[in-house]
Amino acid sequence: MQFHLDGFRLGDPDISEPDPRCAAARAGGARPSEVDVLIVGCGPAGLTLAAQLASWPEIATRIVEQKPGPLQLGQADGIACRTMEMFEAFGFAGHVMREAYWVNEFAFWEPDETRRDTIVRSNRIRDTEDGISEFPHVILNQARVHDHYLAVMRNAPTRLEPDYACRLIDLAIPADPDAKVAVRLERLDPGHEGEPETVRARYVVGCDGARSAVRRALGLTLEGDSANQAWGVMDVLAVTDFPDVRLKAAIQSAHDGSALIIPREGGYLFRIYIELDRLAASERVANLNVTPERLIAAARRILHPYSLDVKEIAWWSVYEIGQRLCARFDDLAPEAEAGAVPRVFIAGDACHTHSPKAGQGMNVSMQDAFNLGWKLSAVLRGQATPALLRTYSEERQAVAKELIDFDRKLAAIFSAPLKDPADPASEGVDPTELQGYLARQLRFTAGTETQYQPALLTGAAAWQQLATGLTVGRRFHSAPVVRLADVRELQLGHVARADGRWRLYAFAAAEDPAAPGARIRALCDFLAGAPRSPMRRFTPADADIDAVIDLRAIFQQCHRDLDLDAMPPFLLPAKGRYRLRDYEKVFCANRRPGQDIFDLRGVDRAAGCVVVVRPDQYVA
Repeated sequence: MQFHLDGFRLGDPDISEPDPRCAAARAGGARPSEVDVLIVGCGPAGLTLAAQLASWPEIATRIVEQKPGPLQLGQADGIACRTMEMFEAFGFAGHVMREAYWVNEFAFWEPDETRRDTIVRSNRIRDTEDGISEFPHVILNQARVHDHYLAVMRNAPTRLEPDYACRLIDLAIPADPDAKVAVRLERLDPGHEGEPETVRARYVVGCDGARSAVRRALGLTLEGDSANQAWGVMDVLAVTDFPDVRLKAAIQSAHDGSALIIPREGGYLFRIYIELDRLAASERVANLNVTPERLIAAARRILHPYSLDVKEIAWWSVYEIGQRLCARFDDLAPEAEAGAVPRVFIAGDACHTHSPKAGQGMNVSMQDAFNLGWKLSAVLRGQATPALLRTYSEERQAVAKELIDFDRKLAAIFSAPLKDPADPASEGVDPTELQGYLARQLRFTAGTETQYQPALLTGAAAWQQLATGLTVGRRFHSAPVVRLADVRELQLGHVARADGRWRLYAFAAAEDPAAPGARIRALCDFLAGAPRSPMRRFTPADADIDAVIDLRAIFQQCHRDLDLDAMPPFLLPAKGRYRLRDYEKVFCANRRPGQDIFDLRGVDRAAGCVVVVRPDQYVA
């Protein structure tokens, strides 16, 4: 039974059988002092990485957090469409959709032309572009996102749990590339306060926020500048006659600044970002002595003529707009030798910070970790050489720079004074500039615009014309399909899980796949029998044939027009399909363990359109 691949068992199928090796390592409350990966920080990035690595008992993973326990109330809340696709790969997107607020439309408000001291709605647009993803943009408290990741970790074979109340003191990277990184920790939990701990790890990942101790240990700094503009933010229960309080709404007033309303999950709470005063060059936001009452008063002025009666403030803060970025996301110095590989990494706020209004911080942080997680697992499980790890900083630093550039322009437009239509010579921006900029950036804010450049993992665009709808270097765009075996309607992208496997999608021509000359049959013959078949070269002899590379075929015909019995045998779960040992051993001898990636130079002669998708669901 495919649902229970290793035999039927009772209970929740999302809860894996515990691995005895991991249970023994933690017996008696022991804390491992030798690990493969040490993750510092239990934020969104750290938990994404831990949830990935928890699937592999052969990888010794430990995650530590300075706080005394799990996050109770988080600040971040926006979850982009692309992040929802990633959650589906972890198996909890449905849970998030059920409890989150769905952002379907974006309302824009600006000064009334006849009464400049009041505001009017100027436009409403779709928040996400139609057809860009099968998932919506949603709002859910960061703490609940953490809860879902912690459940994935807890249910994994490793039963991975964070070690809270544990602070990083420093780390030392040995000159010997085969030696482990030495990390000094300090326990903060009751009864053990001040106790030192030393952990040796093959790899260390700092997911410990904007004040990252890992980043400081590497001698890296967040570089950038401040916009000298203060903003406040509140999560409130309030009574108001503002019509769009349950819509995402940008409000620009003539003289009192701007605001952004984000409805929260649950149907009542909403978040409001409120523009405050400009700061002097040497002034910090702490000098303003902002109080909740001051934030409420500023919000009322911006919303005039609508009323705002705040009944309860669940959380509030003030911040200064700034965009800062690290020059690199690992310990490799620019002058490092060509063969050197990184051993310490930083992700999320540890290497890029910006204003929260773009709603991208938590999303990009988790995608940093998603990118790094499968690469670490591939190296540690012997599927790739350590050189693969150099691609993490190359790919994610470029993405973070795009985000910084986007946020800098958005913050400038949002905080700029508005032009007075009665005075053509007045300085400022037209309110339509904000609408136009956000409308043009819908794919970026959905998280689907990321495109990795040609490099070790991403091919050049030489064959792009064969699949114009799947851009090389961008995430694999899902589509509705019907599974031939059981006629179930599903999303093609939901077949893949965050299990570290490469995906091979073969889009068959309209020809009969049973015909002797059919290209899909030729592809399957190549993958099943050719010495250069990547599935043969990289799959261990005692493993499932799709344990490393998962092949899926997509046909143009209706499912009723295809004969399951006439499919190429390599696509079917027939005898000999799953175990390489059932094939001739000569093909296994051609496998080269530790190669970075496989190539398909023999495939282009055997089939039509073949799309290779990396384990983080980017088309390679």
